[in-house]
Amino acid sequence: MPSSAYLIHPEVHTSFLSPTALQNLHYITNIPVPSTKDIPPKHALVHIRAAAVNPRDMMVIALDRATYPVKEANGIAPCADGAGEIEAVGEGSRWKKGERVIVQPSGWMDGDVPELEGMKVKGAEDVEGTLRNFMILEDGHLHRAPDHLSFTEMAALPVAGGTAVNTLLFGPVPLKKGMVVLTQGTGGVSCAIIQIASALGATVIVTSSSDEKLGIARKLGATHGINYRKNPDWEEEVLRLTNGKGVDHAVEIGGAQSIEQSVRATKQGGLISLVGILSEDRALNLIGPILFGAKTVRGVLGVNTAMLAKLLETVQEHQLHPSIAKEFEWKHAKEAFEYSIGWSGVGKILIKVGD
Repeated sequence: MPSSAYLIHPEVHTSFLSPTALQNLHYITNIPVPSTKDIPPKHALVHIRAAAVNPRDMMVIALDRATYPVKEANGIAPCADGAGEIEAVGEGSRWKKGERVIVQPSGWMDGDVPELEGMKVKGAEDVEGTLRNFMILEDGHLHRAPDHLSFTEMAALPVAGGTAVNTLLFGPVPLKKGMVVLTQGTGGVSCAIIQIASALGATVIVTSSSDEKLGIARKLGATHGINYRKNPDWEEEVLRLTNGKGVDHAVEIGGAQSIEQSVRATKQGGLISLVGILSEDRALNLIGPILFGAKTVRGVLGVNTAMLAKLLETVQEHQLHPSIAKEFEWKHAKEAFEYSIGWSGVGKILIKVGD
């Protein structure tokens, strides 16, 4: 029986914020299922059961190189987040049929951070993505899943959770118990920051546009919540909550429109991690506050093998469940991407792969 996938075939070039971009995504139902003889040594055939949607996926589908400057994708499935079970293995593979696995989202295994194109993130350029029934992957691109998670929860972890672990534990100031962490909003990365930082003993402050979302953030582990609509100068509230000192680590999600406030909310000698670019660019003058505040600004890019392994270890140890906003059935996968445009809710958007 043939398998199915959603493949990118370029028809229009547009903004990743336009639903028109989905004209480039085509549902294909006559893809042959690989046989055992098609599997190279130390590789495995994975039956993908779930995939998660990230903003980058729409950039790739839209062929929006102004926002995501890599080679155009053509004939591949999008999405870097995925999870499933081993269907068959090649000679010498360490995996066994039936084992539940999470897909490594990029080709960055170890070593220094590569450039964007060298990152070889799945679901972009010529690298196959997870929005398909079956994938053949090298053994090292698969991780054993925590026992307590569903397939959709497994797929929600790699990009958002891996980015959170990279941010918190692999930077110049690794998180320690008792530190104070600031994050923004309640998207996938922010929810993961809240859950992981609080599980490891940090005090977490979160900003959001609504009291309802802040209530959910507190349930995930946040200690304090600030409604930035009610408190537009929210950095002043952060300073009040920290007795004028500021936070040890600010995770900047918004980008140019909010980074000045994050810098002001960070303590002398503290760390600001730049994770997102969700707002329009504008002229900034941060040299003085960074220099005389002895503050470090770090760009966070990618998730390597050690980061994902540490994430899964933490999720298993603390029995964490990623926050999921909505799940879409396979035949409604395009609706998941449309739903993601301008998404400002809580948690990750997931697609159940297969009928």
